[in-house]
Amino acid sequence: MKELIYYIDKGNGYFEPFFEYMEPNVGLDEFYARQLCTYFIMQGIQYELISNEMEGNVEVLVLREMGRNLSGEDERSFRERGIHIEFRSPNERENYRLLLRIPCETHTEVIRYLLKNVVDIPNIGQMLVTSTEIDEDRGVYVIYVTELKVS
Repeated sequence: MKELIYYIDKGNGYFEPFFEYMEPNVGLDEFYARQLCTYFIMQGIQYELISNEMEGNVEVLVLREMGRNLSGEDERSFRERGIHIEFRSPNERENYRLLLRIPCETHTEVIRYLLKNVVDIPNIGQMLVTSTEIDEDRGVYVIYVTELKVS
């Protein structure tokens, strides 16, 4: 049985176990989607992924605590309402403006977006991905995008 374990890097070589998922509970596709997110939000705190490792059947994600998470405009919870992606501006001055929300059938569909440097957002067009996160508090993947500059 596969496991996904989050650890927090507390410094001085100490890594505190933080959160754990078992494959039967979330599925392998969700394991992989989570590993592709550069940020993790839980209990109002933002964490940055600093290492993605494997140890036998255990997937290990090491996080660094970044501090309190700043809310964006029009945030809503998707807990128990399926899999969703939000596309947002990475600009804090714009209050992380919401561009679009889309429902997804599977985490494999989410992975397709998380793997890209440039995504094609329905009714908006191609945009450059600046970062990705899983917001555990709201149950949603968030992809931060900016205009694609053609040189």
